Amino acid sequence: MSMNLESGHDGDLVTDINMTPLIDVMLVLLIIFIITLPVMTHALKVDLPKAASDPVKTDQHDIDLSIRADGSVAWNKVSVDDATLAADMAAAAAQSPLPDVRIYADAHVEYGRVARVLSAAQHAGLSNLDFVTEPESGTSAPGSTQTAH
Repeated sequence: MSMNLESGHDGDLVTDINMTPLIDVMLVLLIIFIITLPVMTHALKVDLPKAASDPVKTDQHDIDLSIRADGSVAWNKVSVDDATLAADMAAAAAQSPLPDVRIYADAHVEYGRVARVLSAAQHAGLSNLDFVTEPESGTSAPGSTQTAH
């Protein structure tokens, strides 16, 4: 609070800005941001639920793409290198209608390798990708596989 202490000028207006309320408001806002910012940026570990998928429906035009644990890739059960894989994907993308690509990724394959194969499929123009999994015990007939779109 500002005060005019000069004698003889008791009726003059005080033209100074009182900064105390402004500083109080800014400190309160600073404290609120300090408290809420870690809550907004905190990442939580999420265990995703397991769900049963539909059984595989086979079509003669569908493509089986296997990614083994060592990162090697098989196109319709034939081992291919990355250049051949790209050429096969481009040829498949030129078909009408587009074939479904069933991806059999080993549980121990590096995620980056699966991501590179998916990226190559996207660049080729293949959009119907199914991930094939083994069913959980007791949910389907033995030996059957399931897909997730």
